[in-house]
Amino acid sequence: MKIKKFIALILTVVTLVTVFYFGSVSVLKTLYPVKFADYVETYSAENNLSPFFVYAVIECESGFDPEAVSYVGATGLMQIMPDTFQWINSRLGEKRAYSEAVVPEISVKYGCHLYGYLMNKYKNEETALAAYHAGVGNADKWLKDERYSADGKALHTIPFPTTAKYVKKVIRTKNIYEKLYDRKDA
Repeated sequence: MKIKKFIALILTVVTLVTVFYFGSVSVLKTLYPVKFADYVETYSAENNLSPFFVYAVIECESGFDPEAVSYVGATGLMQIMPDTFQWINSRLGEKRAYSEAVVPEISVKYGCHLYGYLMNKYKNEETALAAYHAGVGNADKWLKDERYSADGKALHTIPFPTTAKYVKKVIRTKNIYEKLYDRKDA
């Protein structure tokens, strides 16, 4: 299993180096699009988030499909669960129906609000991602367990394999977005 991950990482690096070296950035920009930019730029700024981070979350969560629904029932661009949607609703003083989670602006606004909250709470991108994916209760429990956190502030191990894979995927995707769209010659 580790060999497959290593090979996938090497292929990603080789692809990125080749594309950047030969100047074919447009190919990668097709694979890593910037959609809903007005919403991402607005709500990432309001919540002190990197827009590249938000684009990466959207890419990994829904592939930019506003009507995406996960196998557990999360909906929209940023894949928000019904209970979480209602919690954000109350924090924002809004009274929206969960059916609005498929509206791109609402999904980005609510997803950015949640990530802003998680980043303020954990002060660590990986831990915030783990909490988004596996729930705040799980993240808090892991931080108290020295098997998963040495300092109670950051996770060195994520015990749920799907969550660990998700965190790595979003971080890798964010790094790609930064390289693609933060270039001076792009």
